[in-house]
This record gives sequence, C-alpha cells and structure tokens, in this order.
Amino acid sequence: MGEASERITRVTIFNRSYDLLGEDAEYLLELAGLVDRKMSEASELTPTVDSVKIAILAALNIADDYLSTRGELERLEKDVSERAERMLVRLRDIGMDSP
Repeated sequence: MGEASERITRVTIFNRSYDLLGEDAEYLLELAGLVDRKMSEASELTPTVDSVKIAILAALNIADDYLSTRGELERLEKDVSERAERMLVRLRDIGMDSP
C-alpha cells in the first residue's frame, strides 16, 4: 500500500504525545500502549527520572520478551517438525504414505 492509505495517529507514550504515520491506527495505538506500559514498569523499578534511561530499560525489556518468544517459537516449530516426521515414518511403516 502506498502513502495515500497512511494517516497520522496521535499516541501518548510516557506522558508525551507523538504523531505516527501508518495504515493501521489500532495497531499503532497497541504498539504505543506496549511501549508506554514497559516504560512505566521500568520507571517504577528504577530510581532514575531520566526518560532516556527509562526508554533504554523499556527497550531492553521489550527485546528480551521478543528474543524469548522467538526462541520458544523456534523450539515449538522444531518439535512440530520432529513429530510430523515421526508420524510420516509411522504412516510409511503401515503403508499409508500414498493415496
């Protein structure tokens, strides 16, 4: 889709407003809400009032969530692939691998 379908969505992150350009306002609001929550959590856990440091801590938490989720997805994909391969071997063993 081109720029014609993009529109500006105003979001608030850590008590500051930002205008974001994108096609899906709901998605942008969801993203901003996640970042806002992570920044709020980080600010509660650290004594600093430096918003840049809080943003870095929030980004690290989001990156940790992402990498953990990606690792779990890779483990699940491997497990499903291994199970499917075992099932295919079993079907071949009983002669059900072709119509």
